[in-house]
Amino acid sequence: MFGFEGDNAREKVIVLLTMCFALAMAMLDNTVVNVALPSIKNDLGAGFSQLQWIVDGYVLAFASLLLTGGILGDRYGRKKMFLTGVAVFTLFSFLCGVSQTPGQLIAFRALQGIGGALLLPGTLSILTVTFPMNERAKALGIWAGVSGIALALGPTLGGYMVEHLGWESVFFLNVPIGIIALIVATRTVTESVSEVERQLDVTGLVLGTMALFFVTYALIEANQLGWGSARIIGSFVLFAGFLVAFLWWELRNPHAMMPLRYYKIPSFSAGNAVAFSVGMGMFATFFFLTIYMQSIHGYSPFKSGAGFLPMTLAIIATAPNAGRYASTHGSRAPMTFGLLLTGVGLVLLGVLLTPTTSYWLLFPTYLAMGVGLGATMAPMTAAVMNSVGPQRAGLGSAMTNTSREVGGVLGIALLGAILTTELKSAFAPAVAGLGLDPQQLAAVSEGARHGSLVTAGIGLTPAQSAGLHQAFNDAFMKGFQPALVFAGAILLIACVIANRLIPGRETVEQAHAAAAADHKEPVPVEM
Repeated sequence: MFGFEGDNAREKVIVLLTMCFALAMAMLDNTVVNVALPSIKNDLGAGFSQLQWIVDGYVLAFASLLLTGGILGDRYGRKKMFLTGVAVFTLFSFLCGVSQTPGQLIAFRALQGIGGALLLPGTLSILTVTFPMNERAKALGIWAGVSGIALALGPTLGGYMVEHLGWESVFFLNVPIGIIALIVATRTVTESVSEVERQLDVTGLVLGTMALFFVTYALIEANQLGWGSARIIGSFVLFAGFLVAFLWWELRNPHAMMPLRYYKIPSFSAGNAVAFSVGMGMFATFFFLTIYMQSIHGYSPFKSGAGFLPMTLAIIATAPNAGRYASTHGSRAPMTFGLLLTGVGLVLLGVLLTPTTSYWLLFPTYLAMGVGLGATMAPMTAAVMNSVGPQRAGLGSAMTNTSREVGGVLGIALLGAILTTELKSAFAPAVAGLGLDPQQLAAVSEGARHGSLVTAGIGLTPAQSAGLHQAFNDAFMKGFQPALVFAGAILLIACVIANRLIPGRETVEQAHAAAAADHKEPVPVEM
C-alpha cells in the first residue's frame, strides 16, 4: 500500500495515516472557525474584538509555543509530546464546543492552540524517524498533500456544518478524530528522542510571548478603550520593553529558541519577512472576508465557505509546480510573481468590494490570489531551507512557520484596528439623522464600538432599523476597503524584498556547479 517496502510496511502506512489525520485536524481548525464567526457572534453575543480574540487567542498560543514544541519532542520523546498535544487539542476542542460565553471560548481556544503547538512538530519528526531515506520524500509528500486538502476543504466543510449543525460542530468534529489518533498512535508509533540534546529556552519563550501578547492586546482593545487610554499606552510600553529584552536575551543565549544569527543571511531574513507578510495580509483577509460575505453580503455559512474554494484549489494546483521550478531556477522569480499577483489582488478587492458586489466579479480575483499564494509558499520554504542547510532544516522550517503565525496574529489585530476606527468614524454621522432618542443612540453607539449593530429590543421603527443596517454596512465597507489596501501594500513591499534578496537562477546554477565540481550534494545557497 502506497508503495512502501519491508516487513513493517503496514505499520508504516498506519503511522503515516495517523499523522496525516492529526495534521488535518489541526489544519482544519485554521480555516473552519473563520466561517463560524458570524454564527458565534449571534449566538454568544460576541463583539468584534472578542471575535478577533477567538482567532488570535489560538494563533497566539500556537505561534508562541511552536518552536518550543519541537524542542520538547526532541528532548523528552516525540511520541510522548505528540500524544500530549493530541489529548490537549481534543479536550479543549470539546470544551470550545460547549462554551456558553465569549470569554470561555477565547480561553479554551488559547489552550487548544497549546495542543496544536505540541502535536504539529511531532507529526513531521515522527515521520522522519519512521521512514528510511528512500521512502521519506514520498511520506512527506503525502503529509503535505493532506495539509493542502484540509486547507481547501476547511471553509466549505465548516460552512456546511455551521449551516446544518451549528457553530459548535466545527469543534466537535475534532473529538472523534483526536480519540482515534490517540488510540492508534499509542499502539503503532515508536518512541524516539534526538541524539543531540536540545536545551529549552524558557526565558526567551516568556519574553517573546509577553511581547506578542501586549502588542496584540493594545491593537485589538484600543478601539474600545481609546488609543489614549492608560491601559493601551501601557501595553505598548510593555510590548517595547519585552521585545528589547527578548532580542537582548536571544543574542546572548547559546541555546536561543530563535537564533538571531541566521537573520544575517539575506535570503533567510527575506524568506521570513515574506512569511510574516503573508500571515499578516492573508490571515486577516480571510478573517474579515468571512464576516463581509455573511454579515454584509448576506451569504449563508456554506456559500461563504464555498466562495473560498477557487482560491484554495488554485494554491494546491500551483504550489507543487512552483516548488519544482524553484529547485531548478531559484525562488526569486516565482516569489516575485506570486507576491505581486496576491498584493494586486488585495488592492483590487479594496476597490471593488461593496455590500452588493457580485461574487462573479470577485471570482477571478480570488483565483489569481490563489495562484499567487501557491507560487509563493513552496519557493519561500525552499529559499529558507537552502539558506540554513540540511542540518538546520527543521529549525529553519519552524522559524518560518512561527514568522507566518506571528504575522497572522498581528494582521488580524492591526487590520481590525484600521477597520473599526474607520467604521466608528463613518457610522456616527450616518445615524445622526435617523431620529433616534438618546437611549437608542447610546445602545447603537455602544454596539458600534464593538464592531456590531444593535437593533433588537430598543424600540426602533422599521424605517429606523433599515436605515441603521444601511448605515452600518456602508460604514463597515469604509473601514474594510482601506484595510484590504493596507494588506495588499504589505504584500507588495514583500514582493520588492523577495526580488532583491531571494536567490535567483544564477545563484542556484553557481551552487550546483560548485557542488558538482566537489562531487558532493548541492551546497546551501546564501546571499
